Amino acid sequence: MIALPLAAPPEVVNVGVGIHGTRSLRDVFLIPDLWQLHLYAYSCDLTVAGTTYAVAPGYVSLTPAGSVVQFDYRGRSEHLYAHFRPAAVGAPSHVPVVQDAGDAAPLLTGLLRSAIEASPSGSARVAAEVWTALWRIADLAAATPLGDPRHPAVAAAMAYIEANLGRPLSVAGVARVVGVSHNHLTRLFQAETGSTVIGYLRRRRMTRARHLLVASTLSIPAVAASVGIPDLQAFNKTCHRELGASPRTIRNEMTGLAGAG
Repeated sequence: MIALPLAAPPEVVNVGVGIHGTRSLRDVFLIPDLWQLHLYAYSCDLTVAGTTYAVAPGYVSLTPAGSVVQFDYRGRSEHLYAHFRPAAVGAPSHVPVVQDAGDAAPLLTGLLRSAIEASPSGSARVAAEVWTALWRIADLAAATPLGDPRHPAVAAAMAYIEANLGRPLSVAGVARVVGVSHNHLTRLFQAETGSTVIGYLRRRRMTRARHLLVASTLSIPAVAASVGIPDLQAFNKTCHRELGASPRTIRNEMTGLAGAG
């Protein structure tokens, strides 16, 4: 956990869209006097001060000034970012370096895109948008329970699914990885989540797909492939069932809402 002062708006020096992984699959950064906020639309390994974190679409990271940050990409990688100086007043909030924004990812995307569209970077509006995003990120950390009450096999299965959403997955394969039988994992999942393994996998894929449709410039076929549903007809059908609209409609409507912020 890191201590982030939030009692007053930060001084925002830069906001923008970062595109990496096209020339090199590794970048190393050190910004001596600025904090870094990143909201990801891709998977990579992020190493901060010697500790490596697995990052996925919809994750957010915060790194204090003076931290050595290393990105190991898997191809073209796009994120939203802000570089800022916190106001050194008030009691700090304690937040993880990396966390999954989950359902808050579209809101954070809208806030950061509004900050990017506002000008100049040092304006009060940019500071307000980034400050709001930082409070939302702090709220995510505050809502995370200490410890994990789930059965270890269910927790391990969820972690494995999250790390492999872009790959073909089966209940039998997940069960084999976490060391229980197909039927036992099915019963555990139903008891602890009220959902089947397949239903959980489908929802997580669609949550990630929605984030990529809203927060990235990936083509719709690329989004479909990145969540393990390369068949466009199947992807469209799943979007309609889980998200209530076609991929193109989701992208157009959410982009319009973000732009209106």
